[in-house]
Amino acid sequence: MHKTPSSRSRQTPVSIVWFRLDLRVADNPALAAAAQRGAVVPVFIWAPEEERPWPPGAASRWWLHHSLTALAKDLGGLVVRRGPSLAALRQLAQETGATAVFWNRRYEPALRARDTKVQQGLRADGLTVESFNSALLVEPWEIRTATGGPFRVFTPFYRACRKRSVPPPVGRPGPLRVRLAKSLRLDALELLPRVHWASGFPWQPGEAGARRQLRRFRSAEYRANRDRPAVAGTSRLSPYLHFGEISPRQVWHAVADEDYRRQLFWREFAYHLLYHFPHTAEQSLRPEFEKFPWRQDAAALRAWHQGRTGFPIVDAGLRELWATGWMHNRVRLIAASFLVKDLLVPWQAGARWFWDTLVDADLANNTLGWQWVAGCGADAAPFFRIFNPVTQAEKFDPAGAYCRQWVKESAPPLVDHAAARQRALAALRTLRASRVSF
Repeated sequence: MHKTPSSRSRQTPVSIVWFRLDLRVADNPALAAAAQRGAVVPVFIWAPEEERPWPPGAASRWWLHHSLTALAKDLGGLVVRRGPSLAALRQLAQETGATAVFWNRRYEPALRARDTKVQQGLRADGLTVESFNSALLVEPWEIRTATGGPFRVFTPFYRACRKRSVPPPVGRPGPLRVRLAKSLRLDALELLPRVHWASGFPWQPGEAGARRQLRRFRSAEYRANRDRPAVAGTSRLSPYLHFGEISPRQVWHAVADEDYRRQLFWREFAYHLLYHFPHTAEQSLRPEFEKFPWRQDAAALRAWHQGRTGFPIVDAGLRELWATGWMHNRVRLIAASFLVKDLLVPWQAGARWFWDTLVDADLANNTLGWQWVAGCGADAAPFFRIFNPVTQAEKFDPAGAYCRQWVKESAPPLVDHAAARQRALAALRTLRASRVSF
């Protein structure tokens, strides 16, 4: 790859590639389209205010900083600007003589609205604007139920998706004719925490890190080990998929294990739901749960945050999360169930904590997961299915290795599980009694 001096390439068509959550070079359709057209101006625009009410959390910002560093190295340079995005792109087009802007699509409600305005504004300026799918195997509008509506149950959604083929990924475009412009230093965005709480994060953000993690994944052992938090039984590709450092097509064609491939479609299902039901990032899909008698218990929530509930499997998960930016999926379910059912704290409070502390915090996945546990979402576990954190630990961490790794002390339980379970079921009965139908 090499930089093309602007003075020598004025006749070459110039395209801006607006990088967002597609921080890779290979299998990147927006970058490939721009490279085929001519010179490429790669840009990242920091505009967290445009993502409200879900701007990137602290752990995500840490990852983003390191991922952008890696991307700049891979591309041979990256223009960094601050938002508003439309103004930044207009200015960059004027500076570089770009006549086209390409990007890969986002599906979060606030960003869909933002991208529509950006597209309209740039086209009004006479620029060519194209967007592409780089993040999903099936875009949310591409499949419907027999009656023409969105899916709300996973199994028929999965069956419909599996009728479609998954195209193979494409390689790196090259050589890239990269044209740069005035840029902020990445440090100016202040993405890294001022207190070095992330110093122990065991991750290598970036496209090379994603490829390395994919190679390390032992898919043959996935089915046997995926629910065992004490062993490396899952792929740990979720942050790389979220930041677009690897595409789902790349993962699909690299991993033949059908159980794991099915999990990829849970991610697709999450995006399908968020697209068709955008209010669910804040509100329950099942509207009756908006009247659920939750408890506003700040002390209990704080104890859960800190991993000080007295239940080792719950506390281990929350401490792993704080120390590494990640929590095993099975433990996420146990910890979430404890918060919303044993403590009766609203699921939204747990979703906010995960959003700020997970390196793989993803609005679609986070929403689906919390509403599944709380029983208020699509294809959700019923609310009366209440995990016992003691028996869950015995089942999934029978030797206690995971719990001992993170919890050294013995502490009294924050609540009596049996009593908390009865309290949760009583709350459910109260909700049911308040409605003609449920």
